[in-house]
Amino acid sequence: MIKVNESNPQKIRSGVFWPSFLVVGGAALLGIFNNKMLADVAMNSFLGSLRSLGWLYQIISIVALILVTIITFSKLGNIRFGGDDAKPKYPFITWFAMALTGGIATGVITYGVNEPIIYFGNIYGEMAQTGVETGTPMAAIYALARCFYNWTFIPYAMYSLCGLVVAYMYFNKKKPLSVTSTLIPLFGEKVTDGIWANIIDTLALLAIALGLASSLGAGLALVSSGIEAAYGIPQGIMVWLILAIITTATFTLSSLMGIDKGIKWLSDLNSKVFYLLLIFLFLIGPTLYILRMSTAGMAYWLQNFWIWGLDPIDMGGEALVMWWTLYDWAIWIAYAPLMGLFLAIISYGRTIRQFMVINWILPSIFSIIWFGVWGATALQWQQQGSVDLIKTITDSGAVAGLWAFLGNLPLGAVIIPIIMLTLILSFSTAADSMTRTIASLCTANMKHDEEPPRWQKLLWGLSIGVIAFVMVAYAGGSQGVDGVKYLAAAGGSLVLFVFVLQVISAIKMFFFDKIER
Repeated sequence: MIKVNESNPQKIRSGVFWPSFLVVGGAALLGIFNNKMLADVAMNSFLGSLRSLGWLYQIISIVALILVTIITFSKLGNIRFGGDDAKPKYPFITWFAMALTGGIATGVITYGVNEPIIYFGNIYGEMAQTGVETGTPMAAIYALARCFYNWTFIPYAMYSLCGLVVAYMYFNKKKPLSVTSTLIPLFGEKVTDGIWANIIDTLALLAIALGLASSLGAGLALVSSGIEAAYGIPQGIMVWLILAIITTATFTLSSLMGIDKGIKWLSDLNSKVFYLLLIFLFLIGPTLYILRMSTAGMAYWLQNFWIWGLDPIDMGGEALVMWWTLYDWAIWIAYAPLMGLFLAIISYGRTIRQFMVINWILPSIFSIIWFGVWGATALQWQQQGSVDLIKTITDSGAVAGLWAFLGNLPLGAVIIPIIMLTLILSFSTAADSMTRTIASLCTANMKHDEEPPRWQKLLWGLSIGVIAFVMVAYAGGSQGVDGVKYLAAAGGSLVLFVFVLQVISAIKMFFFDKIER
């Protein structure tokens, strides 16, 4: 059983809790009173970091991929978290559901249709330097291949590597459950005490708290736009408020219930909805085209893997590389340290190889299937003229194609509300796991089988919900969401250096230090 750690003010990590809470609250206030300043500061920080550090993002992502591959398929993969006698708590299906939905949020639903169409139609200039002619069958193959690259083995390697080093240091090395403990192989025990420990954990916390707030804000805007498109109910403060209350209540209550009663149940439900949606669209969609395009897309992806993987911007151009791949890497790296904490907590008793299968290999395969099914269907409809998704996105924004796509489905009137509920459910599943992790990081001497104080989970859950609602309703709608979104991505640039140190630390602990079984 997960034990409850009752509220105790003395157990607050003041050096992490207060700076994080003040920055998150300050961003919200700045968004209300001077949203343009928030958006400008965040945008300039975001652009500057990706233009100057794109090369480092690309190199460290490839290094992380190579590292997890070696560890997974070498003798190191036999190491069991907690020792040879440790027994896992969750069955494989439940464990995979928690790992998959805890990190996937709303991304695959939002971009499974929109991203391939944006590439295919060169909507924001993405194809300008690729040498591929827009709107051709080759452009469709390129579009799927690029999605496979952005959403599979590299980003999940980032999550998995962070989870691996946390789990190994905590369960096998018996070090504290924190981000800073992963750096002990480089800097010694002193890194877990004092100001550096607080700075590192605070950066990791801020990146994911702001990331969750921007994801929720974008989700509110997306669902409300779907309600307007499908049912004619105009977007506005009341619609956003109702959606914010429903979503925030869902993930906060789930988090308050703990892993065993809340997160596990919500993850199981969410994963089953994902599977059913995939099966439904595969069967009613252009099945042969899906299979052929997915195969061709994988071929083109593998053929260009190293060129895309080591392009700092110069070959593919800013519209493609910076605004898609590097932005994605910034968000994944911003989430990775705290996501790693959650993945570690639920992995006790598993071997490193099992951990990598569940957190790296299977989620990557899931994304290939998802983008292959949804993306190929959208691409065929666009080419056949069944629905003009390019015009919809051009006129109404980067995520608008989803609702036009769903409206063209058989039983679209039934599927659309299911997708809306799935978006809420998907965000809630990711947010409840991260709310718990944030509260854990703000609590001293946390154990993996303890729940952090309920009041902290409630406070962080409500804070994320309030910020998201304020950004949408009072700070410029989508512009307000963008302010927090770019702030989160800029924060990811700071977390980048923590991630680089974690990668170096993993190399040292597994290939130079004594292995602890």
